[in-house]
Amino acid sequence: MKNSRKNKNYQPITQLIRKSSLYFITVFIIFICIGILTTVSPAYRFSSHILTNWTSKVESSTFIYLLGMENKAFKEAYPKDKPMPNLSTTFFELITSIKPNDARSLLRNEIPGFSIYDQQILIAGEGTDFTNLPIESSPPLEDVLEDREAIMDEEMDEGVNEQPDIEGRPSTGKRNVVFIYNTHNRESFLPSLPGVTDPDSAHHHEVNVTKISERIVKSLKKQGIGAVADKTDHMQVLNERGWKYPQSYKASREVVANVLEENKDYKYVFDIHRDSLGRDKTTKKINGKSYAKVMFVVGAEHEKHEKNLKFASELHYILEEKYPGLSRGVYPKKGKGTNGVFNQDLSEQAILIEFGGVENNWDELNRTADALAEVFSEFYWDAEKVSKEKKEGK
Repeated sequence: MKNSRKNKNYQPITQLIRKSSLYFITVFIIFICIGILTTVSPAYRFSSHILTNWTSKVESSTFIYLLGMENKAFKEAYPKDKPMPNLSTTFFELITSIKPNDARSLLRNEIPGFSIYDQQILIAGEGTDFTNLPIESSPPLEDVLEDREAIMDEEMDEGVNEQPDIEGRPSTGKRNVVFIYNTHNRESFLPSLPGVTDPDSAHHHEVNVTKISERIVKSLKKQGIGAVADKTDHMQVLNERGWKYPQSYKASREVVANVLEENKDYKYVFDIHRDSLGRDKTTKKINGKSYAKVMFVVGAEHEKHEKNLKFASELHYILEEKYPGLSRGVYPKKGKGTNGVFNQDLSEQAILIEFGGVENNWDELNRTADALAEVFSEFYWDAEKVSKEKKEGK
């Protein structure tokens, strides 16, 4: 009897010792893990980028489901037509980056170059697939800055005359609402560069994509929309600062940020580029005339990208309606090897436009510039009409 009483008396003490030991061991392990994580080489540390990559592989509905297990209010937000997530499958995907229902996830890390098929195309235009997406080239800056002979076609600046305001026609007046710039401002076209056959060498200090920007501005003004084309030579800025070609967006960002800060009238921002693909992928014949096709590229690694995607999608659909096949689609771009932002976090209505390809000529480029200005003006005046009606309470 006495022994049993003693055992009962010691039980609380024993439990306390066990719990204290477990607590001590847990704290000790935590300190060891923290020490490892803070002293290990930076290359092997967990970073926000790694965690972002991990969590981006999990569908957002799964997070809502997990939160709903703790707070019933979140269950109301879970899509009713969506089956409950398989947590074991989700955990497997998170650890291995392999999706059982997607063979691409198994092959992307094993076959060189296969990762391009892991990209997302929000809207695929005519002929667009994973084999002909825009590629962000990165030529040596010295090659970009090299002096080359170029042909200045007279028709480059013909066809559009700025018209004065016509009574009854809508106009932004003295306000400029569109800002156009060229991050890779020396991108040029092989038909204008005698003797140049390598697409990576298609650069010129004067005959380049800035001419497209100027053409769009003239066409927009004809539609009563005030616009400005930036003339900054970002390639020269890179050279003066000792920066490399991949830092082009860093250079152009300074210009765009300053312009938008100084002029609040700018509501739309276009960054005009030229793709490196051949004319068979970048040319469309409409009503017997050849046009340079365009693709709308949206950086998907910033918070405002969904609004930019919406803007790009609306332009795509209007362009498809008026000029079928002219748009290659809408491409949200992110991941390794790309900028992923393209300065589009500075505006909710900013897009990058791949304008034609390296083999397109100026007739084709000008036709598309005029077509894009026409389509944008339709979008702009419709948006202004809706905005006005909302203010008037209609």
